[in-house]
Amino acid sequence: MAVESLVGAAQSTSSQELVQSWRKLTRAATAVAILTSPALFVWFTQQNGWSWWASLLATAGVVIAFRGFVDLGLRRVIPWPSLFGAESERLRDEDIMGRRRAWYWYKKARLGAFLLILMTVIWLVRNAKGNADATWLGSWSFIFGGLGKVLSSPSLWIQVVFVFFLFIANFGILMGPMLLMGISQIRGYEPGDAEWGVKLADVRGQAEAKEEVRRVVTIWQSGEAFERAGGKRERGLLFLGAPGTGKTMLAKAIATGFNSPFVSIPGSGFAQTFIGIDAIIVRFLAAKAKKLARKWGGQCIVFIDEIDAVGMRRQALQGGGQMTPGFTPQSVHDHLFYGPSGALNPSGDLILESRAWRERLFAERAPRPEGGPSGMSARLTGIVNQAFPGMFGGGGGGLALNQLLVVMDGIDNPPFMRRALTSRVNTFLDATYVLPRRLGNVSLRLRAPSPRKEQIYFIGATNVPIERLDPALIRPGRMGRHVWFRTPTKQDRLDILDLYVGKVAHESGLDTAKRREEIARVTNGYSPAMIEQVTSMALTIAHHSGRDYFTWEDLVEAMTTVEAGTAIGIEYIAAETRAVSIHEAGHAVCGHVYMQGAESTRLSIRMRGGSLGHHQALEKEERFSRFRSEEFGRIVWGLGAMAAERVFYGENSNGVGGDVFSVTAQAALMVGASAMGPPAIELGPPGPRSKKVDPEEETDRIAKHFEKIGLQIMNRTSGGGPFSENPISGVLGDRDKRSMAAQILGQAYVAAYNVVLHNRDAVERIADTLAERKELFGDELIELLEAQKLEIPDVDLREESAWPTM
Repeated sequence: MAVESLVGAAQSTSSQELVQSWRKLTRAATAVAILTSPALFVWFTQQNGWSWWASLLATAGVVIAFRGFVDLGLRRVIPWPSLFGAESERLRDEDIMGRRRAWYWYKKARLGAFLLILMTVIWLVRNAKGNADATWLGSWSFIFGGLGKVLSSPSLWIQVVFVFFLFIANFGILMGPMLLMGISQIRGYEPGDAEWGVKLADVRGQAEAKEEVRRVVTIWQSGEAFERAGGKRERGLLFLGAPGTGKTMLAKAIATGFNSPFVSIPGSGFAQTFIGIDAIIVRFLAAKAKKLARKWGGQCIVFIDEIDAVGMRRQALQGGGQMTPGFTPQSVHDHLFYGPSGALNPSGDLILESRAWRERLFAERAPRPEGGPSGMSARLTGIVNQAFPGMFGGGGGGLALNQLLVVMDGIDNPPFMRRALTSRVNTFLDATYVLPRRLGNVSLRLRAPSPRKEQIYFIGATNVPIERLDPALIRPGRMGRHVWFRTPTKQDRLDILDLYVGKVAHESGLDTAKRREEIARVTNGYSPAMIEQVTSMALTIAHHSGRDYFTWEDLVEAMTTVEAGTAIGIEYIAAETRAVSIHEAGHAVCGHVYMQGAESTRLSIRMRGGSLGHHQALEKEERFSRFRSEEFGRIVWGLGAMAAERVFYGENSNGVGGDVFSVTAQAALMVGASAMGPPAIELGPPGPRSKKVDPEEETDRIAKHFEKIGLQIMNRTSGGGPFSENPISGVLGDRDKRSMAAQILGQAYVAAYNVVLHNRDAVERIADTLAERKELFGDELIELLEAQKLEIPDVDLREESAWPTM
């Protein structure tokens, strides 16, 4: 953030210095024009004999025209100032006014040059024909007088109107509605026309992406020196990232801070029913962008949101696409992800917040593509395609991608008409054999036209993997600069909280570093939009209670409501309240003891989203891999509730079904995908009644005992259900792998059972607090767990008391 601020400050200082120089120069030009105006007035009145008011108007016209052409000339030799990221509204308004003046006088200069050349040609022709009374100024009346005679011919107008009407009517009836629907999605915004309400400073949690975009966009707007040094400006940017990470918001910030026109269209806007309409829309988009670029200093940005709708790999390339290997699952969340919170089990009461979990959670928020037509719609589409083969494209935008690629390559091509004229004239001169191509160092041919000066820059945003996009679209020269938007980490969320919490009235205690860190910790998986929603909902809750600001309790209530829905007002019977509390306390205690790399964030027995309660934990650091001991700790955590029910009730409820389902899958992935066998068996310190047997035989016997317990725990009800056609099913179908998975489950359950048994009083205190409070969050929950001084007991596995009764 400090580097970003220094770079932005340096750029802003140089831009403001250039703006000040421009201001002094234009004021000097204005002063010169005004000081010479009295001479013009005298000349018009004395020399031409005009009246005072006609002379005054003529003088004003000449002064304004002189001022405009001087400004136009200066703009061609002095670079435009870059005001990207500038906070001064006055500087931006002056820049908009200067660009409008330059565009206006540029058009007038072109028109004036055309009329001067035309009048000169007519005057020369008339003189050549012996018309002695022909004057240069008389060409004006000759041009418009002859044009008036032609335009006053009734037969000409009848023919023009008739032909035009027939063409427009036929085209409009057949494809007009479809074309208009597509074109209506192209939105063009000129500087000063719309206020997006988003500045670069409002995009939080993406410091690297912002700095990357800042570098590129600064070169876009003021890169003349960069090009003189041999550099080439990037043609396009591609924003990649999960939904809700700020891609569209950053594009709006660019539109706000970049004083150039901005054209936007969704990727779905290219999909049309008729073949060819999508290509027309692309051409219309390019023409609109070029027109705005010519008007506003030669630059325009085109933003295509959800560009994957038009930029997916073409059919010809799909046969050779890459295959995703199925034997190396990236995380357990690829197989165990349930409900809107991404729980590890179907019952929704075990949530482990990790980097992989957060990535999967954001990916799940992406909109799903709708299915194709069905029923009567499908039959009707088939009939139409048979009746008019090749006419309908099925709405896929097939030609749009090809046309878009052509447009992106052809933005800087020389103008077609100028190229054609140059080619024809030079060909004719070459064919005369009289006029040489050069006379010394002077060329006697028309100079080849240069590429257009307009610069059209493209920004695309997508949430699909980059390998699914067409390689021709994302290569260098098109959208070759890729900007990745990560899902918000804890540090990112601290940055986001500073923005959104600061906008809403809240108690002062929420501004302390400790409380902010706690909020960032318990909002893992939140997008910036969700954080904004939570702060607004917290204020809603506060206002409903008659307060003008929200508190920590309001924020917690808003978070749980956003995540799992409004709490269902069901009062459990006393026995069930205690049972659910014991269940969740078992999870919390075993997770606190065995998952050293994670910490508890929430513990609840309030029914939300169909779950009676839940325990939620967060990995303390961003992790990309884990060792066997860490995976084993997760399984102990999952079986903690079952162990607690056994310790306190001597039996378990059917509420552990989701836990059993989850740990079975995790154990299967350990042995089947990661080559992790069961931990080594440690018999423990011998007790007073320990058996004196051979250690190797005792280890084998204990391993069989672990396996027996694990096989009883293992979920095997899904032969045709969730585990079918799944790597987990393959592991559990292998005898040796199933045996190792069962041993892992047995060891984990025995470990959980002994932890709960050894810390029985602590588990009961946690359950009683939970039954009273209903929900515990953040630091309050961690302090409660740490106050119990939980311990892992030394267990002698040779003693029967160490083994739970199954």
